Amino acid sequence: MALDNEQYLRQLQREYLDFLDDDEDQGIYHEKVRSMISKNEYRLIVNLNDLRRKNEKRAIEILNNSFEELIAFQNALKEFVSSADTSYGKKYEEFFVGFNGSFGSKHVTPRTLSSHFIGNMVCVEGIVTKCSLVRPKVVRSVHYCPQTKKTLIRRYTDLTSLDAFPSSTVYPTKDEDGNPLETEYGESSYKDHQTFTIQEMPEKAPAGQLPRSVDIIADNDLVDKCKPGDRVQVIGMYRCLPSKRSGFTPGTFRTVLIANHIQVMSKEIAPKFSASDISNIKKFSRSKKTDVFETLAQSLAPSIHGHEYIKRAVLCLLLGGTEKVLENGTRLRGDINVLLIGDPSTAKSQMLRYVLNSAPRAIPTTGRGSSGVGLTAAVTTDPETGERRLEAGAMVLADRGVVCIDEFDKMSDLDRTAIHEVMEQGRVTISKAGIHAKLNARCSVLAAANPVYGRYDEYKNPMDNIGMQDSLLSRFDLLFIVLDQMDPDNDRKISEHVLRMHRYRKPGEQEGEALPFGVTMETLATQDPEEDDEEAATPIFEKHDAMLHGPRKDRKDNFVSMAFMKKYIHVAKSTKPRLTKDAANKISKSYSELRDQENVGNETAKTMPVTARTLETLIRLATAHAKARMSKTIDEDDANAAIDMISFAYFHKVEKKDKGKRKKGSDNEQSEEEDGEDDDEIETSQSQRKTTKTSKPHAKKQKVATKKGDSSQDPYGFDSDDEMQETADVVEKIKRRRSSKARDSAEERMDTSEESGTVAMSNERLAEFKTALLGAFSSAHAQSLPLSTVKGSIKSFTEQEIDSALQVMQDANQIMVAENNVFLI
Repeated sequence: MALDNEQYLRQLQREYLDFLDDDEDQGIYHEKVRSMISKNEYRLIVNLNDLRRKNEKRAIEILNNSFEELIAFQNALKEFVSSADTSYGKKYEEFFVGFNGSFGSKHVTPRTLSSHFIGNMVCVEGIVTKCSLVRPKVVRSVHYCPQTKKTLIRRYTDLTSLDAFPSSTVYPTKDEDGNPLETEYGESSYKDHQTFTIQEMPEKAPAGQLPRSVDIIADNDLVDKCKPGDRVQVIGMYRCLPSKRSGFTPGTFRTVLIANHIQVMSKEIAPKFSASDISNIKKFSRSKKTDVFETLAQSLAPSIHGHEYIKRAVLCLLLGGTEKVLENGTRLRGDINVLLIGDPSTAKSQMLRYVLNSAPRAIPTTGRGSSGVGLTAAVTTDPETGERRLEAGAMVLADRGVVCIDEFDKMSDLDRTAIHEVMEQGRVTISKAGIHAKLNARCSVLAAANPVYGRYDEYKNPMDNIGMQDSLLSRFDLLFIVLDQMDPDNDRKISEHVLRMHRYRKPGEQEGEALPFGVTMETLATQDPEEDDEEAATPIFEKHDAMLHGPRKDRKDNFVSMAFMKKYIHVAKSTKPRLTKDAANKISKSYSELRDQENVGNETAKTMPVTARTLETLIRLATAHAKARMSKTIDEDDANAAIDMISFAYFHKVEKKDKGKRKKGSDNEQSEEEDGEDDDEIETSQSQRKTTKTSKPHAKKQKVATKKGDSSQDPYGFDSDDEMQETADVVEKIKRRRSSKARDSAEERMDTSEESGTVAMSNERLAEFKTALLGAFSSAHAQSLPLSTVKGSIKSFTEQEIDSALQVMQDANQIMVAENNVFLI
């Protein structure tokens, strides 16, 4: 019988050898074996579908009687490798075979893995929950006896080996005659051994039931193939391990899966590029018709209405700056951190959700759901061995990626201080329980939070609303205050956008289509057969959909497809642009102006302190802008774009250079996310204009005033409703009196004030006077000035014009003139 069994195994081996030797057929496995030898590996991956096509009987047998078949297959592989390369065949004692392909009914989850699968080869998918440490396991020990000069070799097998005949685990110390033996450690051979547990995926577990798990045993090159949190498919043999307790065997056995192939299903870090993708990326980066940065920014999260500047900031965060490690060991981070603070229902969490789906590596956490050590690293005790070990937190797992922290304000202060070091130094230092370690955590942070009072209180300054310490805020490059403001026009736009989103259907979906019952169909194979077709060529732009993208204003208004954007960002991230002298001068000048603004106008409402980190922020944002264009240098345009973003994030205002496009963008943004602070110059003047807009000619005048630039900005605007109403009433009275006087007499140039010596002033002249007056107060660092000083410092106006302007401003409750002194209210 033993001879028959040996002949049977030999027959199996011949059949498998015939399958591998496919030189006359397509030569797939000939090539695979050759590449395995060149890569110095000893595991060959075989597709079950190929085996099915060539030898159907063996394919059925290998699934149902896997241990015997696998021994024959591995012997055939060793024989085939030896014939191809004799020296390589002698280098390794054993060669292994792994499988993939379609498993049909043998494709299971830990819940459906039942007793009738014992002895079969199965494919189990789930999430890795815990991994043991990798330990060496002795395979063969060599012992030498100095007295008899003989060498003794002993092999060790256990129940996890293919041929389940466990040998004695006793290490020999004496030979048969009682002579002592010395172990030759250099001649002995060992293998790596690791166990890990996989749990069924939460979305596939039945509602209201706890997920089940199964233990996996991985040996040799399969160790460390996955880490906790990975979604994996494990192909292996299902086996039970009998255990003896106090001389008798209990009826229940521990079951394990002995792996021969592990496939990680988590999303790939590097996308696959075709030749057409590369040429499309080059073509898109050099396109002159469109601004590449603007096109990419507006294509981010098209389902979210508005938030133009936040989308630009998120694009910069995905691209990142350039990290520099100096010779003395100093690291200048290139990661960009963004914080969104604002009212509920302003799409903050949706923005985080979008980044989670589009960034190559992104880890989500929430404020209450994570502690300080959960974000950085924790020292835990291994339940099996009792040893202390380090466990990586969310920020360490997201190294070279993005961490999205929602409900950032709900985190306790102790936990929040844990991320200070990570955000600036990019590493976690641990000194606990005798473990001293530095872990890399070079990640960008995108956080969303609510203000201190739940909603933004417009009567308090931004710092009081934010309620976080300056040391943390200065580590964020950009901080956006997102307000939910009541504005009928804007509300109508948002409601139209949301309703469009709800009416949107995917292409090919039928009207009134019934939802499928239960779970949708699963792919019962290790690879989705439809995936290969998709990787042909990625289109640059999405086809315009009126429901998803809204009505098309312009033919050039295109939205970049998400698949192309992922590939474009992956390529753009790898460029390292160089800072030019012009851009450096521009950044240096704007930084000193920001610091100057910090010193002089302490009343100016700013969202965060201007520190030396702000200078690095400007450089990082300019670098990200240059990367979006795939430029080799950082030009002045990139510096201007960075300054715009900083101005909007810090002071909620934008330089109005580009008359058409920029103005339109900032107006939209303002209507959604207006800061609403007392001394916020541009925002308040625009809000005042909205209130005082009474007649069409007046509106036209206001438009002219806006286009003139900074001189038209009203520094004396107030945001509270009563004062705005009062200002509007005063302006209305002045206009009525002026028009009645024009009808009564020919003195059209006279002002509406009672003084006969004053002259009428146009809105533009009045706005210029207000700006000049503010400059006089700012340079004197005072709240009141003598009238003579005011007249001396404002030389471009006549005395009558100054008196007239002061009278109008006094009527509007912006200043007070008393005893030849001008007081700023």
